[in-house]
Amino acid sequence: MESVYLLVPVSVVLVFGIAGAFWWSVRSGQFDDLEGPGFKVLMEDDEAPKGKLAEQEEKKEKI
Repeated sequence: MESVYLLVPVSVVLVFGIAGAFWWSVRSGQFDDLEGPGFKVLMEDDEAPKGKLAEQEEKKEKI
C-alpha cells in the first residue's frame, strides 16, 4: 500500500510531462505537413546538385 503513495504522484507527473511534450510539438509545427516530406523524396529535381569538380570545369570552360 505504501508503494501506491509513490506510484500515483509519479504517474500523474509522467502524464503531465507527456501532455506537455505533445502540446509543445503541436505548437511548434511538428504535425503541420505529414505527407509532404514523403512526396518530396519521390519528386525529381529539375537540376542535379553540382559538385566542386563540375563547378571547376565550368569555370575553365568560361575562361
